[in-house]
Amino acid sequence: MQNIDIPMIVDSMYVGTGAGESEVTRISVSQLTDTEKINVEGAVAKEQALTIMLNNQELITLLCTPMDVNYLAIGFLFSEGLIKDGATLKKITVDNKRGIVRVETYNNVEPSSDFLFKRIITSGCGRGASFYNVADAQQQKKIESQLKVSTHDVLTLVHEFQRCSRVYEVTHGVHSAALCDSKNIIVFNEDVGRHNAIDKIFGECLLKDISTDERIVITSGRISSEILLKVSHRNIPILISVSAPTDLGVKLADDLGITLVGLVRGKKMTAYTNDWRLESGGE
Repeated sequence: MQNIDIPMIVDSMYVGTGAGESEVTRISVSQLTDTEKINVEGAVAKEQALTIMLNNQELITLLCTPMDVNYLAIGFLFSEGLIKDGATLKKITVDNKRGIVRVETYNNVEPSSDFLFKRIITSGCGRGASFYNVADAQQQKKIESQLKVSTHDVLTLVHEFQRCSRVYEVTHGVHSAALCDSKNIIVFNEDVGRHNAIDKIFGECLLKDISTDERIVITSGRISSEILLKVSHRNIPILISVSAPTDLGVKLADDLGITLVGLVRGKKMTAYTNDWRLESGGE
């Protein structure tokens, strides 16, 4: 994919990979036990409404963490099939004060007339929205990747993944997602919504021309069907979560040839589908 220079108008406070005060609100809280109450300073994750506009058409409003919203917008548009690659992007304008991201493309793509009627409210936190339905999986090609990873490397990656989330360490109120190879985390991001966190990592990959071929995705959230479909659209062969999947998530992973691993905690994990990509040991 050709690297292109896309003009952006952004507020630098909200763009970047480091956790800071732009993602956290400090408030006064009370800590209580059976015998006492103490007034202390607490921290909660920031949440804002973000409207995504595509070629001057208002598409959707998401609830999100006000960080890397350019990645979120592009990742969402890609996940929904409205943009195919970075070469179609003409301009991205981020208006943090109004909570709007405007995306312009060279081919003036517009949603089909029935596109908005396909929207469903997902099972995610923050009332995430998706335009998928289960029938979309029937059009998705089965992933044939021969990528394998050792169980030792899975545990090491998840341990490192959990250490990356600085906003979570402060607030315990966000989800995280990462793109990895078998040894290293390549892209990491976090958001109040588990869907948003995944869209952010894919948006960064698209804008920075980072390949997702033969990669692994790790998420902190539950693997439901719409999460599985987002990942499958990038031909990711291995999806790992510290949480659990739903039954439809497991079925889609099996149908699409994805290795689905969940409940990675301590030194244990559960493989739900295609466990042939997991090799014992690896130290």
